[in-house]
Amino acid sequence: MRRSTAALALAALLAGVAGSAAPVAAGPRAPDGFVALAEVAPGIRQDMRYASGDNFTGEVVDGYDEAVCLLTGEAARALRRAHQSLAGRGLGLLVYDCYRPRRAVEHFLRWAAGPEEDDSREEFHPRVPKDRLFDEGYLAARSGHSRGSTVDVTLVRRGSGEPVDMGTEFDFFDPRSHTSSAEVGERPRAARELLRAALTAEGFEPVDTEWWHFTLGGEPFPDTYFDFPVTRESLADRHG
Repeated sequence: MRRSTAALALAALLAGVAGSAAPVAAGPRAPDGFVALAEVAPGIRQDMRYASGDNFTGEVVDGYDEAVCLLTGEAARALRRAHQSLAGRGLGLLVYDCYRPRRAVEHFLRWAAGPEEDDSREEFHPRVPKDRLFDEGYLAARSGHSRGSTVDVTLVRRGSGEPVDMGTEFDFFDPRSHTSSAEVGERPRAARELLRAALTAEGFEPVDTEWWHFTLGGEPFPDTYFDFPVTRESLADRHG
C-alpha cells in the first residue's frame, strides 16, 4: 500500500511540474551564452554518468544524447578559475553532470515512482527509499541543472586523474553525503571542505545534502528551465 500511495503522489508531482507556469524553454537549441566546458576549460575532466547506464537509473537518461558538459559561459569560466586555483595543491576538478534537460528530470520522477530495485538501492540509496529521494532533497522536481549553471563536481589528482576520496561516491543519496557528515573520516571531510572553498570562492553556492552539488550565484537564467538535448549540436551557431 505504501508503494502505491507513494507512486500516486509522485505521479501527481510529475503532472504538477508539467503544468507549472514557471518558464520552460523547450526549443532544440541552446540560447546564446551556453558553451561546451571542454572549449572553455579543457583541463577539467568529465565523466558524464547520465549519458551511460552507470547511474542510479541503470540506463541512459532521457536527453543525454552525448557525453558532454554544457554550461552557461559564466558558470564554465567560474569553474575554470576554481580548477586553476587548485593547481598548487596538485589537484583539479572532474564534473559528473552539468546542464540537465527537463526531460531528464521527468525521467527521474518516473524512476522514483517505479518499484524499488534491490541492487540500485544498495549501491545508491541504502537508507533512503527511492520514493523519498525528492522529499529529502537528493533529487529535485525542478532542478537547477536545467538552468545551465549548476554542476556536480569532485576533486581529482592532476596528471593521473585519480579521484580524491570524498567519503562517498557521486549520487550516493544518503546522510553520509551531507557535506559535514560525521559518518565519514577526517580526510574525506577535509577534501569536501577544500572543494567547497574552491567553488564558493568563485561564486558557486553549495547545498548541504550533496557534497558534489554547486550552483553559480547570480546565474544568467535564474527563472528558466531548458529542455534542449545534451549534445554539441545544441550549440550550433551559438556563441558565449
